[in-house]
Amino acid sequence: MRRGTWTGWPGAMAILMLAMGAAGTATASAADPDPPVQEPPAPPPAPDEPAPPPSPEEGTVPETGPTTEELDERLKLLERRDEVAQEQTAEKAKTAPTVTAGREGVQIRSADGTTYLRVRGYVQADARVFTEDDVRPNTNTFVLRRVRPIFEGQVSKHFEFRFMPDFGGGTAVIQDAWMDWKFGASTRLRAGKTKVPFGLERLQSALDILFVEREAATNIAPNRDIGLMMTGDPLDGLVNWSAGVWNGVTDGGSGDIDTTNGKEGSARVFVQPFLRTSSTAFRGFGIGIAATLGRNDGTPASPALSSYRTPGQQVFFSYRTDATTTTPATADGTTVAAGRKMRVSPQMYWSIGRFGLLAEYARSDQEVTRAPSTTNLTNEAWDATASFLLTDDVTSYRGVTPKRPFDPESRGFGAVEIVARAGAQRQDENSFPFYANPASSAEVARDRGVGVNWYLSRNAKLMLDYIETRFAGGAIDGDREDERVILNRFQVSF
Repeated sequence: MRRGTWTGWPGAMAILMLAMGAAGTATASAADPDPPVQEPPAPPPAPDEPAPPPSPEEGTVPETGPTTEELDERLKLLERRDEVAQEQTAEKAKTAPTVTAGREGVQIRSADGTTYLRVRGYVQADARVFTEDDVRPNTNTFVLRRVRPIFEGQVSKHFEFRFMPDFGGGTAVIQDAWMDWKFGASTRLRAGKTKVPFGLERLQSALDILFVEREAATNIAPNRDIGLMMTGDPLDGLVNWSAGVWNGVTDGGSGDIDTTNGKEGSARVFVQPFLRTSSTAFRGFGIGIAATLGRNDGTPASPALSSYRTPGQQVFFSYRTDATTTTPATADGTTVAAGRKMRVSPQMYWSIGRFGLLAEYARSDQEVTRAPSTTNLTNEAWDATASFLLTDDVTSYRGVTPKRPFDPESRGFGAVEIVARAGAQRQDENSFPFYANPASSAEVARDRGVGVNWYLSRNAKLMLDYIETRFAGGAIDGDREDERVILNRFQVSF
């Protein structure tokens, strides 16, 4: 027998035992079969969990998503689109104008900042109430003193302009219409109609004056004229200078056209020596002088001479004329300008915190004629105005900006200011009786006044004044009746 094979007796026995075991197993299974074991049912899917996707059918190939390379390409495309959109937005921002609105009006400015247009304006509604006017009754009235839209701007960085009509008093007048050519930061050439650089209070904006009506010296100062002017602010604003050539206007007057060849020159210098120092007492101090010189010639029909008004806007002095509603003026009965005219005005302003002081003197020399006589007459005026803020605010020549504008919700009250002034105007005594009628024109007018100003905000202001003016002459029996007037103003700027 070979090793490793089932042969002979042992092998036969092993085969027999295997066969008997297999038969016994089959018999047991047939006699007592076990029931099949049932698997418990699978729990239903949770409501918040999505059902599993169905298995792919036999013989189908499942779909595949984009490849990594395709996803990268799509991402690059989206990033490029975003970059293009940002570039387009930036390009529009470079060329699109900006529009802003604030206390200085509505402004449209080009993207590069070299061109802009600003629209603003202001309205002043006044009341005049005269008291104790039995001899010379005056009319108590409400009046729109000034209604002025303002259009101003800049073109191509070096050129500025301003246009300001006035519809106050029921009339339409062009007050400002000028163009500036800027040379550097401090010098400019101005052409058109503008304020003649002479009177300190006249140069102050009507929004910032301390009384409803300007003072005596402003009666002599020229108002607005058409001409050519150079002006500058060298030394970082320590000095302001102006020099110009104008058509020429009467005292306190404005003009739009010249009927003669005579012209008028003006010059002014104003210095603020302590403006850049740390001295709070003298930083707001300024002093200056202004002058005009020219030739002024009139005719009986257009005398080219001024009439002067009181704070209540009543005429208290005028030169003689024999014109009536039916007959024209004649050379024998009318005083007219006839030659050289010269003005001079020293002036100063001083502000220290809440306190402010403005003072000036003005003198006018004019050659006049009334056939057959000719002479030179001198009229002069002076005034001083003091102001004091009762609230914790700061005064300045350019007005008051309240620290706490009026707003009941935030307990803002605005700024309150008290003011007082004194002034006088004197006409040349040689005016009477030949060149002016002493029965209707006063030689001297002296005014005193007090008032209170309530700055509700930088753009809104209430004013209340009481002014008394006394006269020397001006009546048949001696002195003209005193003028006592209450002036009130509500002012809004935008």
